[in-house]
Amino acid sequence: MKTAPSTQKNTKLDTSYKPKQDYLDRFLKVGFLPITIFFMFIILIPIYILVKVSVSQPVDVLTQHPTFLIHNFTTSHWEKVLSSGNLIPAFSKSFIVATATTILAICIATPASYVISRLPKKIKYVIVLGIFFTKMFPNVGIALPISVKFIRWNLLDTHIGLVLAHLIEQLPFITWILVGTFEVIPVDLEKSAMIDGATRIRALWSIVLPNAAPGLAVAAMFTWLNSWNEFTYALYLSLSTNTLPLQVYYYVNRGGFFPMATYATILMVPVLIVTYALQKYIRSDYLGGAIKG
Repeated sequence: MKTAPSTQKNTKLDTSYKPKQDYLDRFLKVGFLPITIFFMFIILIPIYILVKVSVSQPVDVLTQHPTFLIHNFTTSHWEKVLSSGNLIPAFSKSFIVATATTILAICIATPASYVISRLPKKIKYVIVLGIFFTKMFPNVGIALPISVKFIRWNLLDTHIGLVLAHLIEQLPFITWILVGTFEVIPVDLEKSAMIDGATRIRALWSIVLPNAAPGLAVAAMFTWLNSWNEFTYALYLSLSTNTLPLQVYYYVNRGGFFPMATYATILMVPVLIVTYALQKYIRSDYLGGAIKG
């Protein structure tokens, strides 16, 4: 007899909570699209202004009240950059270094991360902390001693020297990403493959790596983008040929708004291409249905 009031009270609490939840769901459904559009607008505004400056006449930019839209379209800034002879060497150097850094980083970090992910938790935790400890040192603090060492090794102003310098920065980060990727892949998948007659290498190549494709895509994308946009090591290790970020920095120092905007726009285009090319490998529920029972 005494339990009835408490049951009624709980029922009232539940019914009073449902309208609030309904209001929250309606707000999220109605407000999600406007909020998304607003933040996309905030993100795209600087990119649009950058492109606008690179294709606008000086009268539209160097004025007290510059217009938002493009009124006097011109390709003269792009023609000057393309005919200057400085774009192709800088672009090729940035592209080669970023691509080589990504390939080497994935080849080195993938087996290392797989081994770390299969270690006992305590040992794995210590190793991951040790990897992150290397990220505590800023690039500015270690770029100078690295450049001095590279001078002795005849690696200054070379592609391989810049690749090795970028690996110092990228390997700890993508190792952390890949350790988390391999951790969520069940060991039972490998055991099932080995029961069917596959060797451990075969199970790793045919079972683990395909299931780790989203994590590998994320690691490759971040490595390529970070190497493509890297500035500190390029400043210390590049003498005769600049990278694209150094070219932008060069025109920023000179005060050339239009060449700077043009180079920055060119710097942005491969980023969009690489991100679009790798995003198809990044999808959720990649392991859905892999193990039954």
